[in-house]
Formats: sequence, C-alpha cells, structure tokens
Amino acid sequence: MSTGEKFVQMFIAIGLFFGVVAVILLLTQRLRSRRGELIQSAAFVLPAVLLICLGLLYPAISTVYQSFRNAAGNEFIGLDNYQKIFTDSALIRVLLNTAVWVVVVPLASTAIGLIYAVLIDRARFEKFAKALIFLPMAISLVGASIIWKFVYDYRQTSDAQIGVANAVLKTLGFDTYRFLLTEPWNTIFLIVIMIWVQAGFAMTILSASIKAIPDDIVEAARLDGAGGLQLFRQITIPSIRPSLIVVLTTISITTLKAFDIVRTTTGGNFDTSVLAYEFYVQSFRSFDQGLGAALAVLIFVLVMPIVIYNVRQMRKLEAR
Repeated sequence: MSTGEKFVQMFIAIGLFFGVVAVILLLTQRLRSRRGELIQSAAFVLPAVLLICLGLLYPAISTVYQSFRNAAGNEFIGLDNYQKIFTDSALIRVLLNTAVWVVVVPLASTAIGLIYAVLIDRARFEKFAKALIFLPMAISLVGASIIWKFVYDYRQTSDAQIGVANAVLKTLGFDTYRFLLTEPWNTIFLIVIMIWVQAGFAMTILSASIKAIPDDIVEAARLDGAGGLQLFRQITIPSIRPSLIVVLTTISITTLKAFDIVRTTTGGNFDTSVLAYEFYVQSFRSFDQGLGAALAVLIFVLVMPIVIYNVRQMRKLEAR
C-alpha cells in the first residue's frame, strides 16, 4: 500500500468518525428527553467500552485460555504449565529471584527516598539535591542498565579498568570482581540499578508529603521536648503513612514487571532471570506459548492485589 493510499484511508476514517458524531448529536438533539440523554451517553461510551474489550479483556481471556494448552497451543493440558512453574528447578530460581526483587527494591528505594527527603527538607541546596537524585528517573531503564553495565565491567586485575567498581577495587588493592557473572550476588547488583532509578520517585512523593505536614504540629512537638528522632518517628512517619504505602505498592508493581534491566545486562543468564523476562523468553525465544501465557497470568495475579490496594490508598490520600 502506497503512502497516498494510507493517507486516504486515514482521512476516510476521520471523516467517518466526525460523521458518526454528527449523526449522534443530530438524533439526540431531536430527542430532548431523559431517554435521548441516555442514548447520547451510551453512544459516546460504547466506542470506549469496545476498545477496552478488544484491547484488554479479549487478550486477557485469550492468555488465560492459552495457559492451559501446550507449547504449540493446539492441545489442552490442564494445569501442567502452572505445575511446571513451581516444580522446574530453573523456574523456581526465577521465582526466587523475583521474590528477592519485590522485597528488596521497594523497601530499599523507599527508605533511601525517605531519608533523603528528610535530610534535605528546607535546606538551601534542596532544589539541586532533589534534581540530582531524581535525574535517574529521566533515564530509561535500558539507558540506566547500559550505564551500570559499564560500572560493573570486568577485566583482569592486571589490565587497565574501565569499570568504576573494579577500578575502585583495584585502587584499594583488591582483585577485580565479576559483578554480573558471580551467582547469587549478581542479582543483588542488578537490583541496585532499579533502586538507583526508583529512589528518586520515592523521594519526590515523600518530600511533598513531608512539606504538607502542618507546621503547628511540628512546633507543638518541639515545645514538648521532642528531638529530631522523636519527630521523625512520632510525627513524620504517621503523617506520611498513606504516601509511604502508595510509594511501596507502586514500586512493587514496577518491580514485578522488571524486564529491561535483566535483558540489557545479563540476558537472563547466570541465574538472573525474573518472571517478566522469563515470559519473554518462553513466548518469543522458546516459542512455548502455553508456558509463556502461564507466566503472564502469574504476573497478572501477583500484580492485581497490589494495584487494588494501591488504588484504595490513593483514594484515601485524595480524600484527606
């Protein structure tokens, strides 16, 4: 199809859209009643509902259905794919890695963001300090992974080092270390990349919550003799608790979907694969449609409770 034909199709589609809208408005204008308003509302909502069904519901149902079939997708095998996820040694390692990611990344990112937000609150260099820690959020996870891949670069101790981490080790008199190859610590070093990115997000949200704490509460606590640590435990933490929960759950959701870091740094080798990356491998490399779909369903099942809880907490936060 030529470019001209594509433009013609685009203009036809736009014309049809405006034509349908014009017809709806014309008909409902003549039906000036409660029934006419309902018809107008349904006419405008229906396309969005159809798109949601086609773009979300149908793929979700299709994926669940596919998860009960074999690699080729032509034979029903029941729960075999799910049984394999929890019995195969390689996939158990993937589950354990994912669990480590989901536990360490949200807690560490939130803790670093909170400490940073408290330390620089109302400091003279606050804006610069916030921009500095938020900067990794402006970088894609692929870009961040490439940066840290250079940081972790390994060469023999006798060779000139281009990796910052091994250059420091060599300067201190230690042998160089295979950060991305040595199991199981390579998973921790990958987690550091995600923490580096997410700490800026946590700092931004928590800093805003800290500034929203009324000054009279803080002053009253100080008059009662509360010190810095007491203010932090008894005033700051309870006041920003909803924000803490939102930050923790949001980073947890992001971590469960972690793919870019593993793909860019190790390619899932050396026991570093996680659920999202394993879904990609099984679906698009091994062409095991059933197992890939089962992994996708598992990620969905793990994410949904966190999403629901996160939405409820955000509503509570907005209602304050």
